[in-house]
Amino acid sequence: MFQFTDDCLIGIKELDDEHRRLFSLINQAMDVLNHTDSNDRCTQITHLLEELTRYADTHFAHEEAYMEQIRDPELIRQRMQHSLFRDKIRDFSFADIDDPGKQQQVVTDLLNFLAKWLYHHILGSDIMIGKLPPLEEWMIRDNPCEFTDDYLTGIEIVDLEHQQLFCIVERAYQLVKSNDVITCYDELLSIIHELTEYTVTHFADEEAYMEKIGYEGLAAQKNAHASFVARLESINLIELDENPQKYMESLIEFLLGWLINHILYSDKKIPVQA
Repeated sequence: MFQFTDDCLIGIKELDDEHRRLFSLINQAMDVLNHTDSNDRCTQITHLLEELTRYADTHFAHEEAYMEQIRDPELIRQRMQHSLFRDKIRDFSFADIDDPGKQQQVVTDLLNFLAKWLYHHILGSDIMIGKLPPLEEWMIRDNPCEFTDDYLTGIEIVDLEHQQLFCIVERAYQLVKSNDVITCYDELLSIIHELTEYTVTHFADEEAYMEKIGYEGLAAQKNAHASFVARLESINLIELDENPQKYMESLIEFLLGWLINHILYSDKKIPVQA
């Protein structure tokens, strides 16, 4: 069974309660999957789909309304993710739902999708709701990629690597700011690749430090790191090709927002070893 742990709390009661509901729906899927008293699970699966549809319609509307109210810079990205979730549930292949012999695979596929989406979305996106400064407060700086003293943790290797991450993002930012993304397309892809590799290295170093000092927040950090790397590795080259300027602007906004939030609200809690 999937447990809703403190790692998944975002600090907004209504949204946290609705996230718990998603965990409940996943566990319902597990119950259906492991049900041994009936060969025909069609009724249970249909009920589960109806519950998922209601979840999407109600929870996403609440979440988006809250983000709009606080001018959260991730609202557009969240709307896109929510839309993809709805599309996935709606387009899920249920051609064999009436075949008891194939229902096992149907529910297995649905469960795998839900579990992956749940952890990636909550830990990679929802955890940032309400924690990022409104867009105007940091993106209007002459150089929003500037690494300021506000981001220092006091841990030398962590601070040095954070500065390097900001430098890599800034190189991409300056290219995007020039409004000449198409000309610099290959260079941008190279920077993204470099950022992904360096991020993996940094997270490994940071996690090694936390493990060395026995930091109790290591598990939550690992989950957040994995979600961020997954986001980098899931860059949609088709969308990038279709509208490179818009796509890169959105990507830069996400990268800066996530890094700033993660450093200020997670990394700065890591104790400095004497």
